Amino acid sequence: MYDFPLTGAQKSHLRGLGQTLAPALKLGKGGLTPAFFAELQKYLRSHELVKLRFLGSDRDERAALCAQIADEGRCVPVGAVGHTALFYRQHPEPGSRTIELPSAPGAAE
Repeated sequence: MYDFPLTGAQKSHLRGLGQTLAPALKLGKGGLTPAFFAELQKYLRSHELVKLRFLGSDRDERAALCAQIADEGRCVPVGAVGHTALFYRQHPEPGSRTIELPSAPGAAE
């Protein structure tokens, strides 16, 4: 799993931002292919926050897919409701970050 712990407040902030996003990726019958992960990496690198829509999968299957996407995609699952899920990965270069996270309590400024 991608090692970037988020506080509850940070996840809540990201979910709020995700409300206005349209699903960037759709996951259907093809499943988790290398092409899917290549697109996911591209979106995470440019936007940091990606909304995904699951097509034709049940709840248990979606939960397993979210865990696998977070692990193989090196990102953090921020939330999942119904057929949509939200994933986040902070840009490695501070100057290129598009999302400002609220600071964690007790974090050094």
